[in-house]
Amino acid sequence: MRVITGSARGRRLNELKGMETRPTTDKVKESIFNCIQFDVESARVLDLFAGTGQLGIEALSRGAQSAVFVDKRTDAAKLVKDNLALCQMSDRGQVICGDSMGYLSSLRTKFDIIFLDPPYAEDLLERAIAQIAKFDILAPHGIIVAESPVEKTLPALSEPYSIYREYRYGKIKVTIYHRGGEDEE
Repeated sequence: MRVITGSARGRRLNELKGMETRPTTDKVKESIFNCIQFDVESARVLDLFAGTGQLGIEALSRGAQSAVFVDKRTDAAKLVKDNLALCQMSDRGQVICGDSMGYLSSLRTKFDIIFLDPPYAEDLLERAIAQIAKFDILAPHGIIVAESPVEKTLPALSEPYSIYREYRYGKIKVTIYHRGGEDEE
């Protein structure tokens, strides 16, 4: 698992031990960033269910302004801090060890890009998408990138949110939601 491009290009990130975390493959990560490449520069990023932090770190490497990483596992939160330090990005990353749903309900900040890659066996993805729309924490013209099993149908959201595109990579599906701007509401 490595940073693909940008200021930390080629840097190998540390991974969590065991099978509890399923890191996004480099192929899927590269495809995600090809899809959103023009939206990353100066973005405020939320990497919910962060795991290793690789999606948020990739965004920072490509010029995102800042990133918040949330994971309930203490070993994951520590690993994200270590990976940020390894990439010399600690000053632009905030790591929160806590419940992702609780974090969403307490937010008063809006993000430009939100990465969602929770454990597949639970309904966390659907709940997170609903919470994001309910609390409207995505900035105008913002993007949600949701990774799921290919067979999972993700919910449609009401305006100003919409599904922009879906991409399939073997057993993985990436769904990109878009939030309209104030002028579109």
